[in-house]
Amino acid sequence: MAYFVFLKNLDNTEGSIYKIAENLSDLNNLNIFKEDYKIIEDTQENFNFVKFCKKNVLKYSGETITYQDTNFFNKNKKSMENEINNKKNLIEQFLKNNPNHSLFNRWNSYYSQLNNVNVDSITYPLNKSLEEYFNDLGQPSFNILQLP
Repeated sequence: MAYFVFLKNLDNTEGSIYKIAENLSDLNNLNIFKEDYKIIEDTQENFNFVKFCKKNVLKYSGETITYQDTNFFNKNKKSMENEINNKKNLIEQFLKNNPNHSLFNRWNSYYSQLNNVNVDSITYPLNKSLEEYFNDLGQPSFNILQLP
């Protein structure tokens, strides 16, 4: 089972998704106090849809999550560079502030992987997420919502 973490007391409110966790271990390693959040279990399939940016989480109602298909625009080199840099900035903040975190090495490796992306070698327009692109290459792939 996968887990979706929402801001508490925002039932039926769009934009209340906070984090996602692929498994219980990842959930337990998020930098949160679980009692302060609404945590809903869902399928691996729905987790992958969100992880690979094929669907967005709109909201939750009770224990039900509402998803929306994403409309991927064809990415160009500049948009890919911007996406990579934005993700690197968030990961860098986590690494700087959490050097002893149990998932530090995972995110440090992913940060290095992002640093090593040769955006010139990608065929544009790219009509998939960076996460799906990495997955298709057989490389580790994480959605920024998985960042502890």
